Amino acid sequence: MDINIKQVLVTGAAGFIGYHLSLRLLKEGVYVTGIDNMNPYYDVGLKESRLVQLMNYENFTFIGADISNRNAMEEVFKNNKFDVVVNLAAQAGVRYSLKNPYSYIDSNVVGFTNILECCRHNNVQHLVFASSSSVYGANTKMPFSVHDNVDHPVSLYAATKKANELMAHSYSHLYDLPCTGLRFFTVYGPWGRPDMALFLFTDAILEGRPIKVFNHGKMTRDFTYINDIIEGVARIMKKAPEPNQDWSGNSPDPGTSYAKYKIYNIGNNNPVELIKFIELIEDTIGKKADMEFLDLQPGDVVSTYADVDDLIKDVGFKPGTLLETGIKEFVNWYVEYYGKK
Repeated sequence: MDINIKQVLVTGAAGFIGYHLSLRLLKEGVYVTGIDNMNPYYDVGLKESRLVQLMNYENFTFIGADISNRNAMEEVFKNNKFDVVVNLAAQAGVRYSLKNPYSYIDSNVVGFTNILECCRHNNVQHLVFASSSSVYGANTKMPFSVHDNVDHPVSLYAATKKANELMAHSYSHLYDLPCTGLRFFTVYGPWGRPDMALFLFTDAILEGRPIKVFNHGKMTRDFTYINDIIEGVARIMKKAPEPNQDWSGNSPDPGTSYAKYKIYNIGNNNPVELIKFIELIEDTIGKKADMEFLDLQPGDVVSTYADVDDLIKDVGFKPGTLLETGIKEFVNWYVEYYGKK
């Protein structure tokens, strides 16, 4: 079902993906309400700078709130009529989930329950929510397909994202709420997160500090440029999922359902070795990295690789930004934003 989108709620609006999606929608004339709790998981100043950009638009409203606060969320929905809700608020990061597991339950499980309940009771036409490539966990069959079983997560973060998919399906089944989950693959680009590899490597190389290369560089990632992520999200928002008439409980397809529920990968469909990734950053900056080789970290996976056939078939889009192009855009932004050379 195609949706005429006039008013949207974006949770995590001051975050990396939330900022870029909000900006895209605002430029298209959509009324955007952005929610963010501005937590200090990483530099709050960066989040505030993103918000400043969004506040330039008259069709943007910001609400400082935490999605795990049930009363606050109910108030937001009571005072607005959202056509589509895009849940991008989450406690992110695989490694941090080993240190502070409760924050993942609060935001990713309790918070997501509040989103589901509010959507259910307020006639939202489509709930789009961020999942993650992390849900593929111990899977080794490549490329990762939404039609494969994903029951072996290797971090609590991944487990909470899988839980979101299961929770959304139950609400779609019980309350006829159209839900679409998006498994993002290693998103990068301008205004990116400081805890991500590109940000960490760029900062260290420019400062002359060594970079930590885990699993001795023997890792591959399906690096996906932010503009490609946003294009995919924007197209999917307008297309509420329909039941799969061929779905069978005898051979259940994890990626679709008899209910109004669908899962998509959004990835570049082109895995790159970590060492190659570092070389491209070195070439862009014009300076060699001092590398410290380390073992694989707990919770990390060795490779990611997205099958995007469903994305192409359903919304006619395939991410394709070259890594060289995306890295250059990030480095240019980083140098300008932080005033470094």
